[in-house]
Amino acid sequence: MRHEVSGDRVIAVLAALGYEIIRQKGSHVRLRHEGPPSHSITVPRHTHLKAGTLHAIVNDVATARAIEVKSILSMS
Repeated sequence: MRHEVSGDRVIAVLAALGYEIIRQKGSHVRLRHEGPPSHSITVPRHTHLKAGTLHAIVNDVATARAIEVKSILSMS
């Protein structure tokens, strides 16, 4: 993924990995992957995500799904 990434782009990448939107409250979207193991994550639906937020989301998904960070980043 590029450095300046929107929340919608992150949601699209997570959908490609099998995550589904389960709810939204304000500008935050909750997604779930039905495992095993199941995993949920919240993504802010902002125009530009801060680098630390993007990094935390990517690392959390990579750890939960047992995939490399590089493979998630290449999906942009």
